[in-house]
Amino acid sequence: MEVTIEVSGLRKRFGPTLALDGLSFTVAPGDITGFVGPNGAGKSTTMRIILGLDAPDAGSALIGGQPYASLRHPLRHVGSLLDPHALQPGRSGWNHLLWLAHSQGLSARRVRQTVEQAGLGSAIRRNASGYSLGMRQRLGLAAAMLGDPPVVLLDEPFNGLDPEGIVWMRGFLRSLAAEGRAVLVSSHLMSELQDTASHLVVIGRGRLVADASVSELIAAASSGRVALRTSARSEASTALADAGATVAVTGTETLTVSGLESAAVVNLLTEHGVPFSEVSALRATLEEAYMDLTRDAVEFHSLSRSEGER
Repeated sequence: MEVTIEVSGLRKRFGPTLALDGLSFTVAPGDITGFVGPNGAGKSTTMRIILGLDAPDAGSALIGGQPYASLRHPLRHVGSLLDPHALQPGRSGWNHLLWLAHSQGLSARRVRQTVEQAGLGSAIRRNASGYSLGMRQRLGLAAAMLGDPPVVLLDEPFNGLDPEGIVWMRGFLRSLAAEGRAVLVSSHLMSELQDTASHLVVIGRGRLVADASVSELIAAASSGRVALRTSARSEASTALADAGATVAVTGTETLTVSGLESAAVVNLLTEHGVPFSEVSALRATLEEAYMDLTRDAVEFHSLSRSEGER
């Protein structure tokens, strides 16, 4: 059964601070949706509301059409990892998972399956309070998957993982989406989301900034950006700036040009007799696209999923 996360018109105020201001978005089955925004944008508040840990002042957050509080055996519907440090002191990793499993009517056999899935190995029998952050992340992921849920929410899952663990996490998240689950991942690591997420929801000051596929956001940020290699950097910069382009120096013989397409740059430099050895369209990174979207904290230009599909 395909299950979505539907956030609609969420508003939440903490005293004088408006944490969420009419936020709406959907996390679709089969997608890894990156959930990003500057510190204080409202990401944690949104995830807590989805999981019934905070109540909104207005709006709703539904999992498969139901609020979290109405779900019987919620771990069978949604798995989450918000805080890898949320462990009972003195319990082994195994007992931590076994206690959660029993609370949801799940068996020890299912615990063993998630331990293997999360790659915890023999560490599962040790006291969890002595785990490294990376091991706590794996334990939290095992807990999230106990009920084999169709929806998964993870907050900064790459934190504390070594390079091997990061590669493993990427593959694990992709496998969850490939199985048709709706996966929401909050992270500050744009390089990891670029390699992992298919969709991105960007928020700022509690409002939606962008809701589009990763490829659409990168294409929009790449538009009109050209990489130029020339031995006459000063002459090239002057000619391009006079034509209305924005020029940034990136190396002793390299420039990035914004505002002119590749063909226009070639024609302009040829007309002015400026030598060059390379002109190529520049593909932005997801981090650059994100910085462009969130640069202005006041203006929010929302790119919706439906607009991106038109």
